[in-house]
Amino acid sequence: MPGNAPNASPPAPASKKRVFLQRASSSALLWAVVLGALFAPSPFIAAACFFTVMVGLAFVGQWEFYGLVQRRGLACFRNTGLVFGLILVASTWVNLSGLIKEQTLPAKAHDFETGVVVLCFLGLCVRRFLARDETDGFAAVATTLLGLLYVPWLLNFIQKIHFFPRAEGQWYVVYFILVTKFSDMGAYAVGSLIGRHKMIPRVSPGKTWEGFGGALLFSLAGSLAFAHLAGEHLTGMTPMHAAVLGLSLGATAVLGDLIESLFKREAGAKDSGRLFPGIGGILDLLDSLLFNAPLMYLYLRHVLTH
Repeated sequence: MPGNAPNASPPAPASKKRVFLQRASSSALLWAVVLGALFAPSPFIAAACFFTVMVGLAFVGQWEFYGLVQRRGLACFRNTGLVFGLILVASTWVNLSGLIKEQTLPAKAHDFETGVVVLCFLGLCVRRFLARDETDGFAAVATTLLGLLYVPWLLNFIQKIHFFPRAEGQWYVVYFILVTKFSDMGAYAVGSLIGRHKMIPRVSPGKTWEGFGGALLFSLAGSLAFAHLAGEHLTGMTPMHAAVLGLSLGATAVLGDLIESLFKREAGAKDSGRLFPGIGGILDLLDSLLFNAPLMYLYLRHVLTH
């Protein structure tokens, strides 16, 4: 009888080869979107596509972060945080793109961002004061602000790189994303093949020191290769800078991945979402980029174009 049939066994986990192919397919699709947003023939279309991508990444990534917070059992003001996150990304684009108002320097956009963060903090305090429930005010304000800073604020550094006035910013966006993803690929490939010694098992059981070495090796090779191919498009870049950035971005990418793994582990989640086969959610895609974007911007501003 069908009703007496034993329960079906759970599906077997996907093989490493299948996971790798899924990640490669998702990455290829995402690269197509990024390149289209950066190098569209019309400046207006390019800026509009770039704005759409940035807003989409910030909104979904912040939404996923607040989902992890709530899954952890902590309070947060999700809607308030999302509204200010959109304002943060949109205001930076308006200040830097030059399509709606005269283009300003990244430092001025940073000042405007500071104002948005301060207004968000004050708004959260008022929101808590007017709340009638028993929400933990300390946790709600802290987690909401953390989501704002962790996703849209860090993501905004990509905009500052893209619209940087003293360099071809779009080339540097491609450069730092490529080096970051080479780090991710190196960590996954080498860690899967020969990884034996765990880095921080309590945070991410799959991360190994061998994988960390692979991340540095791949990111260094990717940095040197792309810097050579891009040539003068990467203002101020030399082989020495390419080596320093390759190793630095490779190491910081691993750190960003570990930080997101810590958040997911505390929330009891394997992935932040299910948008991309083999990758997970937007946060799983952005984790290393979020930490590398400020590093790339600061190096571009204070070293390469100083």
